[in-house]
Amino acid sequence: MGSGRNRLTYKDSGVDIDAGDALVERIAPAAKATARRGAAADLGGFGGLFDLKAAGFKDPLLVASTDGVGTKLKLAIEMKRFDGIGQDLVAMCVNDIVVQGAEPLFFLDYYATGALDVDAAAAVIEGIARACKESGCALIGGETAEMPGLYAKGDFDLAGFGVGAVERGAVLPKTAAMRTGDVLIGVASSGVHSNGYSLVRKVIELAGLSLSAAAPFAGESSLGEALLTPTRLYVKSGLAAIRTGGVKGLAHITGGGITENLPRVLPASLDAEIDLTLWRVPPVFAWLAHEAGLPQAEMLRTFNCGVGLIAVADHARVSEMIAAFDGAGERAFVIGALVPAQGGEAAVRYRGIPA
Repeated sequence: MGSGRNRLTYKDSGVDIDAGDALVERIAPAAKATARRGAAADLGGFGGLFDLKAAGFKDPLLVASTDGVGTKLKLAIEMKRFDGIGQDLVAMCVNDIVVQGAEPLFFLDYYATGALDVDAAAAVIEGIARACKESGCALIGGETAEMPGLYAKGDFDLAGFGVGAVERGAVLPKTAAMRTGDVLIGVASSGVHSNGYSLVRKVIELAGLSLSAAAPFAGESSLGEALLTPTRLYVKSGLAAIRTGGVKGLAHITGGGITENLPRVLPASLDAEIDLTLWRVPPVFAWLAHEAGLPQAEMLRTFNCGVGLIAVADHARVSEMIAAFDGAGERAFVIGALVPAQGGEAAVRYRGIPA
């Protein structure tokens, strides 16, 4: 088409199409393993297709969520540990979908880097596929972008986009049904999950610790390994609890902690009263609070503090709901109740000293 004197190729500019093709070929089996009713989970098309009718829905509403992993990626890159970060990405999206009462259906990922490392990218995307399969949603597509000059060597970024569906009459929260005395059930987190890592990284820096050093709060693991523990996937357990019929609302506890996230599912007439003595806060949070000098109130509006999901439950169905969570592999426990609001909007009130 042209006879310019420089004779440059796309690869000369830093973009390796062959590496991209190799990645697609490498991850195709993992993506196909996520196939479910309504989706074939084939890669390579211009868009992903999903058949709601084939999935069994009659009058559905779609629920969409998009998110990333944040600066937790920096720890994964420094540690060269990429097997769990894909689960973080999926969890941040599908957990937000299930708390609306919806079943996650499909997921798409976006992986951007300066120069594609096929092994690293494959490890990330295979982790995404495993988490999708565990959550019952199909990985039906994604995008891998090489952008030389935009990312430092070895750096990459991740984003995800998930879609679920819920029958029109089953959308959560059911704020009109909430009453004083409804019980709050906490579901244990696996640690810090994927929020607050800018502060976590600052704590590591000020403490002068290496990621390879023994974790002060978990001596059997290195600090980096402990902090890279993946976010819990609450889809199976959340749907199991919903099927009991006793769930009035679910809150995914992410950035903003319990203080900011729980009121999002409550009516203005009710507050959440939480007893901090009712669960044991994992040691990582005590370490962060001590090293950063954070007061209790700031911890509770920054981190999940050991509770990654909260259910608002009819008091007559509490035992059944806890059994549903436990039966799906989670650890659930009562943490408080709903009380009349003291202000013009829902808020969280705390009592007791963390266990």
